[in-house]
Amino acid sequence: MSPIEAVLLGLLQGLTEFLPVSSSAHLRVAGSFLPSGDPGAAFTAVVQIGTEAAVLLYFRRDILRIVTAWFASFLPSAHPDPFDARMGWLILLGTLPIAILGVLFKSAIEGHLRNLYVTAIMLIVFGLLLGVADRKGHKQLPLGRLTWRDGILLGFAQAMALVPGVSRSGGTITAGLLLGYRREAAARFSFLLAIPAVLASGTYQLIRYWNEFTADLAMPTALATLAAFASGYGVIVVFLRLISQRSYLSFVIYRVGLGSLLLVGLLAGRIAP
Repeated sequence: MSPIEAVLLGLLQGLTEFLPVSSSAHLRVAGSFLPSGDPGAAFTAVVQIGTEAAVLLYFRRDILRIVTAWFASFLPSAHPDPFDARMGWLILLGTLPIAILGVLFKSAIEGHLRNLYVTAIMLIVFGLLLGVADRKGHKQLPLGRLTWRDGILLGFAQAMALVPGVSRSGGTITAGLLLGYRREAAARFSFLLAIPAVLASGTYQLIRYWNEFTADLAMPTALATLAAFASGYGVIVVFLRLISQRSYLSFVIYRVGLGSLLLVGLLAGRIAP
C-alpha cells in the first residue's frame, strides 16, 4: 500500500465512520479500485482506532464524568451522579453483544461476509430501515430516559455492524429512532457505545498481526490512522449539528444508491465480489 493510498483510505474511514453509511463497506469497495486491493479486516480495525481517538477527544468531558461516576458507584460513601453511573453500566452492557458475536463468528466476519454482494445488500436493506425508523420513530426521548432494555437492544444493533454494509452508527441510530429516542440522543449514545468495542477490536488486531507490521505495512497503517483521526473529528462536529435540524433522508438515498450501483457493477462483472 502506497502512502497516498493509505491517506485516502484513512480520510475515507474518518469521513464515513460516524455517518450511517458503513465505513467498513467504503473501505472494502475502495480497495477494489486501488492497486493494493482489499485493505483487509485487520487494517480496517486498526485504522478505526484513529476515529475512536477523535471520539475520546470530542467527548472527553462526558467520558470523564461517566468513568468517574461508574467507579464511584462501587464506593459506599460516594454519591455519584446516577445518570452518569448508569450510562457507564449501559455502555458496558451494550458492548457485550458485539464482543461475544465478534468472537463466535470471527472467521466468517474476516472471510465470506466481506463478499461485496453481502455489502451491497446490507447497504440497501439497512438504508431503507434507517428511512423507516427516521420517519416512523417518535423521536421524543432524551438520552436520560435510556433504559436497561434499550441499552441491550442498542448493543445488539451495534453488533450487526460486524457485517460490512450495516454500519455501526447506522444500526445503533436506527434502533434508537425505532425505540423513540431523539436523533441527537441516538447518535450520541452510538458514539459512546462504540468506544470499548472499537478500541478492543483494534488493539486485538494490532497485537494479533504485530509480527506482520513490517515497515512496508506499519507506515501506511499509521498514516491512515492519523488521517482517520483528523477527518473523523471534523465529521463528529458537523454531524451532531446537522442531525438536530435535518432528517436522515440524504443518507438513506446515498446508501440505496451506492448499494444499487455496487450490485450493477458486480452483476456486470466490472467489480470482483
